[in-house]
Amino acid sequence: MEKVVIIGSGPSGLTSAIYTARAALSPVVISGMQPGGQLTTTSIIENWPGFVDGIDGNKLMNDMREQAEKVGARMLTGSVTKVEVTNKGTFLIKRDYEEDIEAKVVIVATGASAITLPLPSKDKLMGYGLSTCAVCDGFFYRNKKVAVVGGGDSAMEEAMYLSKLASEVILIHRSDKFRASKAMQERVIANPKIKIIYSTDVIDTLANDKGLTGIVTKDKSGKTNEIMVDGLFMAIGHHPNTDFVKGLVNMDEKGYILTQNGTHTNIPGLFAAGDVEDKLYRQAITAAGRGCQAALQAEKFIEGMEH
Repeated sequence: MEKVVIIGSGPSGLTSAIYTARAALSPVVISGMQPGGQLTTTSIIENWPGFVDGIDGNKLMNDMREQAEKVGARMLTGSVTKVEVTNKGTFLIKRDYEEDIEAKVVIVATGASAITLPLPSKDKLMGYGLSTCAVCDGFFYRNKKVAVVGGGDSAMEEAMYLSKLASEVILIHRSDKFRASKAMQERVIANPKIKIIYSTDVIDTLANDKGLTGIVTKDKSGKTNEIMVDGLFMAIGHHPNTDFVKGLVNMDEKGYILTQNGTHTNIPGLFAAGDVEDKLYRQAITAAGRGCQAALQAEKFIEGMEH
């Protein structure tokens, strides 16, 4: 029987691990399919406090993992398929191809995943011209023409990042207004390498045997247009990775876990932290802060069980 199992290894999961390990709770961290979470796909994080020149996302997550292990956290790879409550009130964590783990407390910190467009050739072209991460794949589009779809901060960031590499960036948004912060909008509009197309959807792709060659767009009047590009980056939002606790914890209509009094869920002993429950801020630093809260609340919960 484990005292604490943390599902997820991004900033919230690893912060939880550091705090629970220092409280002598010997936490087990199950890292999931993307150890380190979304931050491992970010090159320089400029808003993490204490790093004047920014820090590489991968390095930050590696350092946090090493720190967690140094103070006593144990790392396991693999994915969790389901969490169940036993008749003793403990938790059974079911994993792909691995044995079940029983725990007194579970902290869910599995983050969120990128949403993609329902394009006919999406699966075939993913990695061959289609991407959801400019930082991961931008390097392949040096001096090439690319398109970005979206209207929020992440779309603006992708477009700005790609403008440093690509010869031209076309930003396509289905509405006539961006959702992004004013500061981000101004930077994008002022960038001479970024061309903006409003009120337009990307409905299909053009490709040859090597990959993507262009996209098909449709404006509000129903007129279609073919645009030749070498890459299409989808930056249209995220959905929380919470399928494995569906039906167990209370969630909103989008699948975000509902928390109250900090990181408590409706199930005693089950806590949620980071992008699985925070759809408002979605920052590395707020995820880490929630991970700290979850760890402290988990520690208190276990103390209550043992007395």
